[in-house]
Amino acid sequence: MATQIETRPQSVLVVEDQFIIALDISETVRDLGHEVEGPYANRDHAFIAIDQKMPDVAILDVMTADGEVFPLADALTKAGVPIIFHSGHITPEDIAERYPDAMAASKPCPPADLIDMINKACSRAN
Repeated sequence: MATQIETRPQSVLVVEDQFIIALDISETVRDLGHEVEGPYANRDHAFIAIDQKMPDVAILDVMTADGEVFPLADALTKAGVPIIFHSGHITPEDIAERYPDAMAASKPCPPADLIDMINKACSRAN
């Protein structure tokens, strides 16, 4: 069972094109008491979603069904949204060069590590 830290419920955007992984991340976010925006398999649908409502936190796969997620990550960063990159296509060190304030996890990521990152990102969004 996921452990939630003391924080108000956050809206968490999930962008992941692998169905099972998207469901797993979404369930983890819900178990922590937060609201899931998505999951979205491609960045274009996620752009539509953030145009309607900016999330508090975002969990992004780097390679989506319609290409790299970086344009979406740039828009979220500009809006001050804490980002967690969850990817098998790029290392956490490469992410840190481009997005120094973001967190990054390589796939597969132990659930406890992802939970810790979600909790940290949500506390930063408060």
